[in-house]
Amino acid sequence: MKQFKDRVAVVTGAASGIGLATATCLATEGMNVVLADIQEDALETAVSKLKKSGHEVCGVLTDVSKPDQIQALADETVARYGKVNIVHNNAGVVRAGSLEELSLEDWDWVMNVDLWSVIHGVRVFLPLVKASGEGHIINTASSAGLQATPNIGPYNVAKFGVIALTETLKLELEEVGSPIGASVLCPGAVATRICESDRNREATGVGAGINSDTEKSFKATAGLIVNAGLAPAQVAELVVAAIRSGAFWILPHRQWIDVMQKRVDGMESGGLVTGFGG
Repeated sequence: MKQFKDRVAVVTGAASGIGLATATCLATEGMNVVLADIQEDALETAVSKLKKSGHEVCGVLTDVSKPDQIQALADETVARYGKVNIVHNNAGVVRAGSLEELSLEDWDWVMNVDLWSVIHGVRVFLPLVKASGEGHIINTASSAGLQATPNIGPYNVAKFGVIALTETLKLELEEVGSPIGASVLCPGAVATRICESDRNREATGVGAGINSDTEKSFKATAGLIVNAGLAPAQVAELVVAAIRSGAFWILPHRQWIDVMQKRVDGMESGGLVTGFGG
């Protein structure tokens, strides 16, 4: 997709982080942008700032863990702008704990937001993007979808699933010669509030989880890494570039290619090779 001006984009998890940065980039390109998020105050602030900068945007309060709310997001977008060209299924959360510690509620919360919302986002929006005649779908996975990390099992499983889903989408679009593009975003550390994602958990109806020692340790360690990560605006620029070029993989941290090569080498030997030093 080469032209952005006057086209329509929908971005989930758009009140902060990568979502807000992508929405801002797309709006700057001249698109009409619908920002969706579960955090009402942050969403209102984001939309207000973009409007004050002269962009045509609107906000739709959305709990992406609920398929009916994703459908409502699509309906409102079409009612307001008449079409959808770009969809960025970006909302995400993380919950830390060993596989023995994590409750079914923890699994439900993370899987519903990180995987099922993307499944529903593709299911609901793909026909609309096709009907527009041109467009692109971007799904946010993670480096955790390329290689698992201990103590965030639901997040790993969800992000591996997002990659598989997006590969399937890309192959099916190519199979029928569709002009619609598909990309999967797999960032490493980015300076977002992902480690504070449980701030919105109760709004999904799943309730708060137990703040275990594993969770506390994860937030302390991962929080430092995330805070020192890439600026969301840098990631957003790569997303827009991928839409233009039709690239499938969006890897803001290029060193993960070397990690993946080591992983493949481990497959040959029968071992599990992990980390940057493995």
